[in-house]
Amino acid sequence: MQRQSSTFVFQQEHKAKLIQWASNQHPCVILDSHSTQNKDYPNGFTYNLIIGVGAVDELSSNENSFEKLKAFHQKHQDWLLGYLSYDLKNELEDVHSNNEDHHQVSNLQFFVPEIVITVLDEEMTIQTLNDSCDEVFDKIINTEIIENTISKAIDIKPRIHHAEYIRGVKSFLHHIQIGDIYEANYCQEFYAENVKTNPFELYQSLMNTSPTPFSAFCNFGEQYLMCASPERFIKKSGDIIISQPIKGTAKRSLDSTEDAELKANLYHSKKDRTENVMIVDLVRNDLSRTAKQKTVKVDELFGVYSFSNVHQMISTISCELDEKHHFTDVIKNAFPMGSMTGAPKIMATELIEKFEHTKRGMYSGSVGYITPEGDFDFNVVIRSLQYNAANQYLSYMVGGAITHNSVPEDEFAECEVKADAIKRVMRGVM
Repeated sequence: MQRQSSTFVFQQEHKAKLIQWASNQHPCVILDSHSTQNKDYPNGFTYNLIIGVGAVDELSSNENSFEKLKAFHQKHQDWLLGYLSYDLKNELEDVHSNNEDHHQVSNLQFFVPEIVITVLDEEMTIQTLNDSCDEVFDKIINTEIIENTISKAIDIKPRIHHAEYIRGVKSFLHHIQIGDIYEANYCQEFYAENVKTNPFELYQSLMNTSPTPFSAFCNFGEQYLMCASPERFIKKSGDIIISQPIKGTAKRSLDSTEDAELKANLYHSKKDRTENVMIVDLVRNDLSRTAKQKTVKVDELFGVYSFSNVHQMISTISCELDEKHHFTDVIKNAFPMGSMTGAPKIMATELIEKFEHTKRGMYSGSVGYITPEGDFDFNVVIRSLQYNAANQYLSYMVGGAITHNSVPEDEFAECEVKADAIKRVMRGVM
């Protein structure tokens, strides 16, 4: 089916109405780079904002998922929006997940949107399969903005307490000492039960607090994601592939001198550089499996970039895609991302399953889009809230990389820094 397409002048006051309108559709994926705040992000963005709503066809899979995704795209040759959950890893290697599962998401879920909206600078392009583009534009600009009305406190509880988290870090350090792993990403969950809430209002509050370059709002009916991620997983533009792992986090300060010191300390931190370079090497290996020979390179090592709440150390790795590989092979061979697992990847994931208590769901997975031509851009789902409306379960996870230089109490403090924006959102709804 051929899409209608029209381009309209995009004014900043349209954005709130556009996002409000989209959030009421099902399914819905909103991918927002907050480009005005994050214009210096390395390698930039193909679009400032991408929205897909309504479903012409859907793919939800828990086995042979990448093969199904390939066939799904070949069938439609159209836009796809959706997610890869963390447990998709179980299809790729002989690893298993037996922890509690409160979010019950599929390993992989994508849909062909009835309406696709892309925004680039001052142009908004609407592509539709049913309604006319003018009708959609009129609906958007006539949307009434609804102010946040959440007033009830949300009591978030830790799944594990401080002492148990410290014991977990020490266990990972033991496995590093005896040579099982070099690095592992250890996460903890904070949760609330029996929560009736408006997920879009939580997303709005999170964006007001932390407008990150890879933010996302996903509405899949009963399953919601409110994501404030600063990290790109992997991007394809033509035959160029890039991946940008983040390892290294420092808090921001309102004092400009102190803030500059915090940023400089992060850049020179031996621990953070160790974390970062290990994952860079892992990503180089992942990309080499689908790259043309001798094209994998590190474009930037230990770049430090500043966001509203934190400084982050970001490295950029790129390659040229070998034409014998399908675009789904690129994602498959890089998943799950090294920044959320560790090195070696398989052993790290096995230990993560042992010491963590719940399944991660979409957390540590990825949300993104695929174009009709097979280009794509996917984030890393971190700094995010997940909500299961069916069982009224709300949670977020936070973690960090454990290396031989890790100090358990410092790792706990880093988790506090990473969770700060979400905690402020929780306080803001009281």
